[in-house]
Amino acid sequence: MALETTDSNKASLKRAWDQVFPALISIAIAVIVGGLLLVANGRDPFTAYLSLWLGAFGSFNRFTETLVRTTPFLILAISVSLSFRCQLWNIGAEGQLMVGAILSTWVALTFVSLPVYLLLPLTFVGGFLGGAIWSGIAGALKAYLNANEVITTSMLNYIAFYLTAYLVNGPMKDPQGFNFPQSPLIESALQLPILVHGTRLNAGFLVALLLAPAAIIFWRSSAGFRTEVVGASRRVAKYAGLNVVSTIVFVSILTGGLAGIAGWGEIFGIQDRLIQNIATGWGSLAIVIALLGELHPLGMVVAAFLFASMVVGGDAMQRNAGVPFALVDVIQGIVILLILARSYFFGRRAT
Repeated sequence: MALETTDSNKASLKRAWDQVFPALISIAIAVIVGGLLLVANGRDPFTAYLSLWLGAFGSFNRFTETLVRTTPFLILAISVSLSFRCQLWNIGAEGQLMVGAILSTWVALTFVSLPVYLLLPLTFVGGFLGGAIWSGIAGALKAYLNANEVITTSMLNYIAFYLTAYLVNGPMKDPQGFNFPQSPLIESALQLPILVHGTRLNAGFLVALLLAPAAIIFWRSSAGFRTEVVGASRRVAKYAGLNVVSTIVFVSILTGGLAGIAGWGEIFGIQDRLIQNIATGWGSLAIVIALLGELHPLGMVVAAFLFASMVVGGDAMQRNAGVPFALVDVIQGIVILLILARSYFFGRRAT
């Protein structure tokens, strides 16, 4: 029995290493290629990469800032992974986050007479409902009209962006905010508790971490099993007596609701008000994180932390090493492409 356990542990470690090793090689190649680009641009790659490292991990405060950025990345990645495993290609997480942020902010600014212990949970519900409604529209169109969800979620992203812009420049604009496109501040009592004094790391990070085991529990439940069956083959799911239409709508609502929670966390944990550019590019990055984590919650925790460190460190590299913004984006893009291509190259080597 002990021998079988040892063999099983070795097999598990080998599988984990087979997944980690290609990613490490891809990152190393991306670092080299990025260094060559820095040299071609007249920059010192060692100084630039040192700035990136120190920007993300150089002090305890910088490390917590990386965790702050990990929070929405992880929530959005878990959100899109649910739909992807159901073969629903939801690329509208960014818009769902925006609508969740809108509705949760509206709740906070409207029901100010409610006590905090009631109002804060209500804002959370508002964030979830906002994202759920926005994604549910695309889900219903897919389920009942077979509309392409890539197109519908993409278009809904645009609508959400311009809706946010309209609100913070119109009905929800702060009358004392001069010409800034932003809403009034929420009550300070509604701000999420700070986990580490002197930093921006707040309770939203705990919400993100709790979603990872919650996602594992979901996939082991009957609802998760139905979702995976529908994703594997809708024809087989129909023959098995599963309601494909309701499953598609359910998954769409759930994935949008999670994205809305990310919007809620960004408002009540970081911004303290609704702003126009609250999540530019986060939806696309969440898709990359979900795929890098192979749609597994624990893998997405690592991937979200990796990309958060690149984003936070990239900002520092731009400020401290004078690396142009466009070049920082190019280097990050190279890392993304090589990591995502790892399965192709290493898969070919194994065959």
